[in-house]
Amino acid sequence: MKNIFKIFLLGAAVVAAAACSKSRAEQMKLAENVQIQCNPEVLALVGEQIPVDLTVIYPDGYFHPKAILEVTPVLVYGGGKEQKGPTFVYQGEKVLDNFKVVYKTGGSVSEHFAFKYDEGVGQAYLELRGVARFKDKEIVIPAVKVADGTIVTQRLAETEGYYSYKKDNYQAVLHEQTEGQVMYDYNSSTIKNSELRSQSIKELQAALAAIEADPRYTVTGTSVVAYASPEGGQAYNAKLSDQRAASAEKAWSKVTGEKNAPDNLEIRSIGQDWEGFREAIAKSDIQDKDLILRVLSMYSDPAVRESEIKNMSKVYTEINKNVFPELRRARFIADLDYRNFSDEELVELSRQAVDVLDEEGLLRVASITSDAARKAELYNKAVSKFDSDRARFNLAVMALNEERPDAAARQLDGIKAQDADVLNARGVVELQRGDRKAAADWFRKAGTAESKANLGLIDLMEGRYESAAKQLAGSKGVNGAIASLLAGNLAEAEARVTCKCGHAEYVRAVIAARKGDADGVKAHLANVEAKDKKLYEKSRTDIEFAKYR
Repeated sequence: MKNIFKIFLLGAAVVAAAACSKSRAEQMKLAENVQIQCNPEVLALVGEQIPVDLTVIYPDGYFHPKAILEVTPVLVYGGGKEQKGPTFVYQGEKVLDNFKVVYKTGGSVSEHFAFKYDEGVGQAYLELRGVARFKDKEIVIPAVKVADGTIVTQRLAETEGYYSYKKDNYQAVLHEQTEGQVMYDYNSSTIKNSELRSQSIKELQAALAAIEADPRYTVTGTSVVAYASPEGGQAYNAKLSDQRAASAEKAWSKVTGEKNAPDNLEIRSIGQDWEGFREAIAKSDIQDKDLILRVLSMYSDPAVRESEIKNMSKVYTEINKNVFPELRRARFIADLDYRNFSDEELVELSRQAVDVLDEEGLLRVASITSDAARKAELYNKAVSKFDSDRARFNLAVMALNEERPDAAARQLDGIKAQDADVLNARGVVELQRGDRKAAADWFRKAGTAESKANLGLIDLMEGRYESAAKQLAGSKGVNGAIASLLAGNLAEAEARVTCKCGHAEYVRAVIAARKGDADGVKAHLANVEAKDKKLYEKSRTDIEFAKYR
């Protein structure tokens, strides 16, 4: 919307400077018809500049053919600070020079220029200062105010960038398993007493005793799993596996020391153990093992597999001696849940015995520590002890939080796996250094949701509001709402403000002001005052609320 101002003094001075045959009254009458159109009527920051479109409309007979007029727009703000725009020079049609001509018959001239953002321009006003020349006369024209105030709502944006800590993989409950096994003779389902005293069974019994004594452990399931080696036919081995499962079930109480098998004891009979066979071959140094593995991948029929392997007579002898005996077995398994250290316990351990914490424990306790120095100490511990890339990344995040991009870059340089999060963080480093082009290059390489939001932030900072609104869709904070607001989509802006913080309430107040909602402005600014006194003080001079004071 354009604002029209009548410039009595400016017109009168120009006419006086070019005085010919007209009386003083006639000159003033002409001056009343000179108009200045300033667009926007209230100046607004766009990117890093405050753009202005100015049009001056002169009536017929106003501009003397031999007059010259110099006009300089000046932005005045901050208790006397000034920014001078370009000086525009206009000449009458009989002046022999190369300035823009204004004819005696009237017309208009239009100019586009911009001022740079500076602290305090929110309370600025724009005035035109002129000098009229006719022959040897020079008259300084009194300044004419053409715009009052500058909207700097773009400066509400959060410009630190979008990034986040790497998460730990600390588990509150660890799912574990302990087991022992007994071996069977060829074609047998009988468990020998020596097997019940084997090292495998002793280790299982010791583990079960330790579990029973540790209140952090809970047994969640028990099972017996029996197998047959893949030799002698599928049907025969299925029956043999079933018999081994039955004998192992009876042996459960002897193995575990329980009087009876638990109600939840699961009994499984696998039959021919082709999976175990594949694993054993893969781990072995048997000649032609790759050929055996290829046979297993090519054929799914057990009989064909067995036939093809038997055809490798030399290899089959070694398999029969060293592989098949290890597959004639039954496993006794206990599934366990281990209740890990709570956050409170981790904090205490980090103070009393930090060296007992593994990488995930260090990352977790660092993540819940509010003291920045202590947090950094824990992350550095994870770096020195475990060479933790996640800890390095999180130290970089801490540096970015403190707007120390060079320190962040040093941490990022030490990370071995330069993943998308690292690329995005490198973009934030350049953003904080002030190199938006380099930052955008990194963000495009990263291709993450955060880097997309960062590209939107750059659009917002550079005044591309519609593009910014698209890129910032779904982002956290107020930037998406500000982009939509400045793009003119108030409904979308209102929907995007979800936080109840003072910053968000301020944005809501601006939206309400642009909607003409006086009650909304009042209510939201009251919330700002309750949550953020400093921000509320800003509202008292913000041109967005000029109509509501």
